[in-house]
Amino acid sequence: MAFTPVLHAEWLKIRTLRSLIGALVALFAVSTAFSAIAASGSTSSDPGFDPLFTAFLGIAPGQIAAIAFGALAVSCELSGGGLRLAFTAVPRRGSWFAAKLTAVAVLTLLVGLVTGAVSLAVARAGMGSAVDGLTAGQQLRGIAGCGLYLMLMAVFAAGLTALLRSAVGALSILVPLLLVVSFVVGDSAGGLPEYLPDRAGQVVLHAQQDGSLGPWTGLAVSALWTAAAVAAGAWGVRRRDA
Repeated sequence: MAFTPVLHAEWLKIRTLRSLIGALVALFAVSTAFSAIAASGSTSSDPGFDPLFTAFLGIAPGQIAAIAFGALAVSCELSGGGLRLAFTAVPRRGSWFAAKLTAVAVLTLLVGLVTGAVSLAVARAGMGSAVDGLTAGQQLRGIAGCGLYLMLMAVFAAGLTALLRSAVGALSILVPLLLVVSFVVGDSAGGLPEYLPDRAGQVVLHAQQDGSLGPWTGLAVSALWTAAAVAAGAWGVRRRDA
C-alpha cells in the first residue's frame, strides 16, 4: 500500500479523537499561559536572567501535553482490537508506524511553532525593555527550537509507547524523567544531566549557552534519544503479535 493513503488515515484518526485534539490545545494553552506568568514576574535584575529562556519557560509544563499527545496517538490503537484492525488494513507494519510518527511529528511541530511565536509575543509584552537586547536571530531560533523540541518529545513518547504497548507505561517513565530527574538531580550528578533529552534540547531556548552543548548540538542529542525510542518502538511493532 502507498504511504500517502496510510498517512491520510492517521490524520483522520487524530482529527476525530477528542483526547488527541485536547492534548494539542493543552500544549498551546498551558505553554503560553505559563510563559506570560513567568514573564510578568521577571526582571533583568534577577540573578542569571535570560530573557529568551524566560519567554519559553511555559514549555516545561507544556511538554507534558506534547508527550501525552504522542503516547495517546499510539495507544489509541491498542485497545478493542484496534491494532489488529490497523495491521489488517496496512499489512506493512513499518509503513503504519512511519505514518503514525509522521502525523505526530508534523502536527506537534506546527502547534509548537505557533506556541513558540505566541509565547514569545506575550512574554515580550510582559517583560518590556528587558528583552530589548535579544536579536532577531535569537528570537527566530527560540521559536524554531520550541517547535522542534516539542516535536522530538512527542515522537519520543510515541516510540516508547509502541515499545511498551502502554501510554501509562511511557508516561510513567517520561514524566519523572522530565520533571524529577532533570530538576531534582540536576547539577548534583556532574555534567551528565546536560545530556538528558530535555536539558539538551532546551539549550536552543537560551540566549547564551554555558555548557558544552550549543543550540543545535543540544537538539541533536535530543534527536538521538528520540531515534533510539523510535527504533525500539519499530522493533516492538514488527516483532510482537497484534
